Order: sequence, then C-alpha cells, then structure tokens
Amino acid sequence: MSDVLSEGAYLDGHVVADRGDFTLDAEVCARAGQVVALLGPNGSGKTTALHALAGLIPVRDGHVRVAGQQWADGRRQREASERHTGLVVADHLLFPHLTVLANVAFGPRSRGQSRASATARARAELAALGIADFADRRPRELSNGQAQRVALARALATDPALLLLDEPLAALDPDTRSLVRATLHHRLASFAGATVLVTHDPLDALTLADELVFLDAGRVVQQGTPAEVIARPRTPYVAQVVGLNLYAGHALDGTTVQTSWGRVVAAPHEHRGESWVAFAPSAVALYPARPEGSPRNTWELLVVGVEVAGQRARVHLQPLGMPGVSLASEVTVASVVALGLAPGVRVWGTVKAAEVTAYPA
Repeated sequence: MSDVLSEGAYLDGHVVADRGDFTLDAEVCARAGQVVALLGPNGSGKTTALHALAGLIPVRDGHVRVAGQQWADGRRQREASERHTGLVVADHLLFPHLTVLANVAFGPRSRGQSRASATARARAELAALGIADFADRRPRELSNGQAQRVALARALATDPALLLLDEPLAALDPDTRSLVRATLHHRLASFAGATVLVTHDPLDALTLADELVFLDAGRVVQQGTPAEVIARPRTPYVAQVVGLNLYAGHALDGTTVQTSWGRVVAAPHEHRGESWVAFAPSAVALYPARPEGSPRNTWELLVVGVEVAGQRARVHLQPLGMPGVSLASEVTVASVVALGLAPGVRVWGTVKAAEVTAYPA
C-alpha cells in the first residue's frame, strides 16, 4: 500500500500469520469508506489475510488497527467476537428458521440494540439493498442472489468498522452476479467503514475496489489503484487479470526490448535494462499470411484455443517454436470464421509499436 494511504489509514494492517507450512506477511491498509480488493492465485494468502483481520486465526507478528483501536499484535489478540466486523462469504449462511427480517435484525440485537431498534435498522438495510419486499420470507423461498443480498444486509446492519467480503458473488450465475455487483457497488458508496474484498473475478475487483492488492506466496507483489495496475502490471498473473499480454525482457535502446522469444518494438521510452513490455490483445491483428509492409512487430503464431463471448473472441496463441510462451488476440467472431481460427492453425500476428508499452521491471 502506498505510504500516503498507510499514513492516514482507517484500517492499518501488517499481518504476519501462519497456516501449517504457509506464512503470510502482507500489509493491508484502507481509508474510511475505501474498498480494497485482495487478488492472487489459489494459495496466495487472500483468505488467510481476511481471517487474520477477522480474528479467526492469530497474528503472529505485525499488527491490526482499525479506527485507532488495536485489534491484534504479536502479543495480544482481540477475539473475533470483540472485533466490530461484518463477514460475508460465498455461501450466505442465513438462519433457515428465521425470516429475512429476523436474520438481518439478529446482528444489531446481538450487539445490544432493542428489538424495535434492531428491526428498524434491519428494514432500512433491506431497503438500501433493494429487498425490502422479502422481509417476511424464509431463506428457502429466496433465490441465490436474493439470499446473498440478505447476507450483505445482515453484515451491514451492525454498522461494522470493517466489512470483510470473501468471494461474496462467487456462487451466483452471471446475470444475478451482475445485478448483485451493481447493488453492492451502490451500497458501499455510502458505507462509512473500510471494506476488504477477496475475489478471483477481475470484474468484481475493477468495478468495486478503489485499491488492488495482489498476493503471491504470502507476499504483496503489486498494489495500486485499478488505473495504476492496468497501466503497468508487474507479474503475468496481474497482466492476466487486467487482460494484457506481458513479457519480461531487457530494454536495448529507446524502442527495442529483447524478450525470451524475440525482440519487441515499443513506443519510445527512456529506460534501459530489465524491463516489462505490455500490449492489449485488441492490438494484435491476425492474418492468414505474412502481410506486406508489416509493422515492426510481426510473428508467425500457432492457435492453441479460441474463446467466444458474444460477437468477440479471444484467440490464445503461441509464437512458433516457443511452447512456453502465450499470447492473446481479441478479434470479432466474423474474423474467427474468415481466418478459420482453430487449434493447430498457423497465422501471422502484428502489433504496431505505438500500441506497445515498455517500463522498468
């Protein structure tokens, strides 16, 4: 997290925690009202970080401070029940014997509010999430999307200092996911505390979060705003999340970067030495034969897969003779048909130098 953010942090966390042979050592900070997304491959430490913040596992070293209160350090830990958190997981975990209204009112009631006050708070939160009409239903009468919004309402009704969301949309179908994502985005805009979101979905992270923190093997490998991360991804996983082709190399001069599979010509830059070079799949034009007057970046490629979504397709490719290197192109479905794109087909790809960004590693 940037120094500017950590200095004025509402959530100030440096979490060192163990799970078996795995050790997490990561900083997670956020200002009040801010949403921070934790991303990374399986086993990178995302859920471990969330559980340490929640008090479900101990912090061996470091600290967790929220709104000026010390929740944990290497010596003392507040119990999970003593931390003012709201936790939502992929499985909504509603009480099956209670109505929606009673489920949401349970949180405020457990924190000492009167029945009337807790009920009023629950109704307000259900209304804020667009599910006030479901107050008298039982969980079994709800769709997955409705049940997940009830779980969000239950967490928010306690006015937590820290809202923890562990893959909250993962169990939803695409259409429902889109609806709940939009509802959640609207609700979090008025949430006064800090939110930490764990997700595998790039769209969830890029649309809901103000700050992205990427973990790998228990360490932070990149962090920044969505715009900062998209502009300069620093690992192949981050590049995959933001939808870019990314390669490590060595900048030879003001335009050329030598990679493991050949030279890539980029837009003019001033640095030399170890470098990243990146370009969007949409910048990769495909041809059945080597085009005349080819741009300086021209490669013969092998198609290894085609994914169609609507009228667009993502073509997965390998530079010929380089089975360990992957490259993606985004084209229209019409182009897939016209070029006969299918696994095993050879094509030529070009990228204009102006579409390629090089920056220090």
